[in-house]
Amino acid sequence: MSELIVITMSNVTSADGTRIACTRAGSGPPVVLVDGALSHRARSINAGLATALASRFTVYTYDRRGRGESGGTPPSTPSTPSTPSTPFAPEREVEDLAAVVAEAGGPVRLYGTSSGAAVALAAAHSGVPVERLALYEPPFIVDATRPPVPGDYLRTLDDLVAAGRRAEAVRYFMRVGVGLPGIVVAMMRFMPAWSSLKALAHTLPYDAAFVAPYELGRPYPASSWASVKAPTLVMDGGKSPSWIRNAAAALAEHLPEATYRTLDGQTHIVKPAALAPVLEGFFR
Repeated sequence: MSELIVITMSNVTSADGTRIACTRAGSGPPVVLVDGALSHRARSINAGLATALASRFTVYTYDRRGRGESGGTPPSTPSTPSTPSTPFAPEREVEDLAAVVAEAGGPVRLYGTSSGAAVALAAAHSGVPVERLALYEPPFIVDATRPPVPGDYLRTLDDLVAAGRRAEAVRYFMRVGVGLPGIVVAMMRFMPAWSSLKALAHTLPYDAAFVAPYELGRPYPASSWASVKAPTLVMDGGKSPSWIRNAAAALAEHLPEATYRTLDGQTHIVKPAALAPVLEGFFR
């Protein structure tokens, strides 16, 4: 008989008063999972990972600011009791994660995927108590294997969102930020998930604020994440494009206590069955 996994849903309050919705599942040492762009607890590749880890750890997932059941919206959006109109800054997302870590009773084992890895890095650098840090394919660009994002990338996303041009914001992010071929981006509007992506378009500048400074095609500045001392595992997928794999390998070299591992056969959308055993070993 399989072990019963208890799931508890609750809210924590960030430093600026924003409500952050989170879920706790399983038992054991605390693990916090951070989603990437255009996702939240109800629509996340981390949902399956949480289930896979819950037999050995107490796993916390949460809706990042402005997503799902969490509050927080751009200043141009009228506030409601659940969505206070606090102006966004990267520090707010770090404070949100710090509130989840405090709820977990930190220090925690922290995992972030894609832009969520950049959020996790920033949190560890800021002093959020992290015992072990695992990162999967932060979408940085550190060489010439793909074009860097343009200098006005973040401003363009901000302008599209402020103008209510959600579909254009998602297409711009996918084409310029992610680097998908134009034909693939054009076909995305016919996907069942397209409406869900547009619904989260207002959070794209949040992700870009963490990622864009490291998407310029240059090596990481020496001072970046200098305070991250926790043992760190940087991972990529064997089928992922070279630019993101090069960035992961370079990050492992850059961080003082990091190791680098490639998950054979995996892409940017990593399968929980491939990732969970690796995290279990590292977080043990």
